[in-house]
Amino acid sequence: MNDAVPEPEGTDPVGVRPAPDDDSAAPAPLDVPRVPTGHPGVDAHVARLADADHLATDGHAEVYEDVHRGLRDALTALDARPGPPGPARHPTTTPR
Repeated sequence: MNDAVPEPEGTDPVGVRPAPDDDSAAPAPLDVPRVPTGHPGVDAHVARLADADHLATDGHAEVYEDVHRGLRDALTALDARPGPPGPARHPTTTPR
C-alpha cells in the first residue's frame, strides 16, 4: 500500500510555483506623479525616472544615478550661465 499523496498539478514539491501566465513577479510601475518644472532639461531627467518602473529593483540604482548626475549638471550649469553684471565696485579710501 502506498500512502503518498500525489502532488497537485502546477506545484513544486519545495514550494508553489506560479502559473506561467501569472505576471505577479514582474516589476510594477510605482505610478508616482511627475509634475513638469517648466525647465525642459530638468523635465527630461525627471521623466527618465519612469524607466525604473520597468526594471527589477537591482536596476533602479543605475537609473537613479543617471538622473541625479543629469540634475546635478543642470544645477551646475545655472552657476556657469553668464548673467547681468553685478554692481560696479568702487575703490574704498581710508581716511588718514
